[in-house]
Amino acid sequence: MSTRRLRSEDYSDYSSTEATPEGSPPGGLNSIASPASYQRFGESNGTTWFQTLIHLVKGNIGTGLLGLPLAVKNAGILLGPLSLLVLGIIAVHCMAILVKCAHHFCNKYQRPFVDYGDAVMYGLEASPSAWLRTHSIWGRYIVGFFLILTQLGFCCVYFVFLADNLKQVISAANGTSNDCHSNKTMVLTPTMDSRLFILSLLPFLVLLVYIRSLKFLSVFSMLANLAMLSSLIMTYQFILMGVPDPSNLPFVAGWKTYPLFFGTAIFAFEGIGVVLPLENKMKNPQHFPAILYVGMAIVTTLYISLGTLGYLRFGANIQPSITLNLPNCWLYQSVKLLYSIGIFFTYALQFYVPAQIIVPVAVSQVPERWALWINLLLRTCLVCMTCLLAILIPRLDIVISLVGSVSSSALALIIPPLLEIATYYSEGIHPVIIAKDLLISVLGFVGFVVGTYESLWALATPPVSNITHAAV
Repeated sequence: MSTRRLRSEDYSDYSSTEATPEGSPPGGLNSIASPASYQRFGESNGTTWFQTLIHLVKGNIGTGLLGLPLAVKNAGILLGPLSLLVLGIIAVHCMAILVKCAHHFCNKYQRPFVDYGDAVMYGLEASPSAWLRTHSIWGRYIVGFFLILTQLGFCCVYFVFLADNLKQVISAANGTSNDCHSNKTMVLTPTMDSRLFILSLLPFLVLLVYIRSLKFLSVFSMLANLAMLSSLIMTYQFILMGVPDPSNLPFVAGWKTYPLFFGTAIFAFEGIGVVLPLENKMKNPQHFPAILYVGMAIVTTLYISLGTLGYLRFGANIQPSITLNLPNCWLYQSVKLLYSIGIFFTYALQFYVPAQIIVPVAVSQVPERWALWINLLLRTCLVCMTCLLAILIPRLDIVISLVGSVSSSALALIIPPLLEIATYYSEGIHPVIIAKDLLISVLGFVGFVVGTYESLWALATPPVSNITHAAV
């Protein structure tokens, strides 16, 4: 049998940012080629290993990173970093599982690319349960649902983050100076409610999501990267200028706040949805496993360092976003504004995923002359929905923990281990691997249930408001 060279440019790339096809593998389950006949090549004009590494790191860095110091506070100065390390290892392992299972089905069905939804669908088709095989299409629907929920959850978080930072910058504008070292308490000027700031951002974000081309969005992505990188460098610089004695910080926090740590931490490891699309776009996809481990090692190191140092620096006064702890001088006000600019442009990129899943389905049901108007109307409605949810839950730390507990835990921890069991069970899988996968899924499910409950409970508890801000 002649060798068939499969390239991803010869195949419709149904990634997490594009609509997925219906049905089973071409030719059904019986059209399985010999593994020896399978060779996979990347796109001839695909991304290099360095470009993929940058995209992978960027795909895991957002508002969740800035919330990690508060997450460490919710776990303890010793338990927090250790938990971040363990969770990072598990999250990376689950990403590797997803890539391995996708490669298995590429080989099995002679396809150059399999996305997250397809991998779960094929995994259910390969499972020993007749009921699961019959309802395998629901695997794709479930993944699509959680992708939409996760990405729109990120968009809600972005609304709250932007409103909180803009409110603080405007409130402190009258007292802002060039002195970044004075240790004084500043009385903030009364300004409008955070909900009104959220509402004021709505028209600008609606106009932003009308940009439907990834080519144009890539320009905004570059601007977002530069703004966020500059902001992070200045944030680290301020933190490292004076770390106080940590002896008064608890090694282990109370058990009741630990689920909030879990939700925030798993929210930060938000990149599992981009893993397979990034690999598919590579010029040499065989290099991706090494890139995955190197990239996620960088991300995990960044998470642990900022989370730990941020909590050490500000202690019990740590805010839901560490940018809110920075002094009210013009230099660090610019840090807040720079990161806000980066998050503003990133909103369109996160919104692209649910839009590309929902909009094509709706547009296909109407005459072509109405397609553009329906497209824009749906985009407007989705942005308004994320705005409304942000107004209803205007607490950044709770929104992050809730989104992480509900949706990120399912995509990052629960589904991949179960997919590995379903994929390889009929072909023989070691009981130790089954036990390991079940343990990870149970961990993710417990975090899902307890984290969601504690987030909702914290949401029902009135927050303690402060009218002053320490400029430290």
